[in-house]
Amino acid sequence: MSNSVNQSAVRPNLKNPIHLLAFGLGSGLAPKAPGTFGTLAALPVWFFLLQGMPTLPYLSILVAGFALGVVLCEITSRDLGVHDHGGIVWDEWIGVWITLLWLPHSGDVLTDMGWLLYGFVLFRFFDILKPWPIKWLDAKVHGGFGIMIDDVLAGVFALLVLQGTVLALG
Repeated sequence: MSNSVNQSAVRPNLKNPIHLLAFGLGSGLAPKAPGTFGTLAALPVWFFLLQGMPTLPYLSILVAGFALGVVLCEITSRDLGVHDHGGIVWDEWIGVWITLLWLPHSGDVLTDMGWLLYGFVLFRFFDILKPWPIKWLDAKVHGGFGIMIDDVLAGVFALLVLQGTVLALG
């Protein structure tokens, strides 16, 4: 199969834990905008497990999540016969977690939700628009690493803009 295959007709086996994780616990099965739904599904995990975590353990989880994602995405895309199936959203999970690494926390719920929304929008913006070199990586680097790396870079771009905004408003 190639990328010209109707991806909506290619379904993962969600009883397979590798497919389940690659498809963001099923969030990547959304019929429209699976990347956005996958990113949304990553937020509660971030909120309960990563929010407020010290930098070094957080970075360790990101590195481990990236390495795991390379394997998950490689196996799932191979099993489905489609490179970077739109429903594979583990890469979005890691990308948005990168964006939220040092998310400001004021204690005011509305302010904190605003920063979270801003981070979400920034990540989706860079993930969808794919400015250089993200678009180049997306086109040229294949396999599980290729699936992961463009979202990692989108997350880094979004993190830089978010932190730049924090500094500018500082």
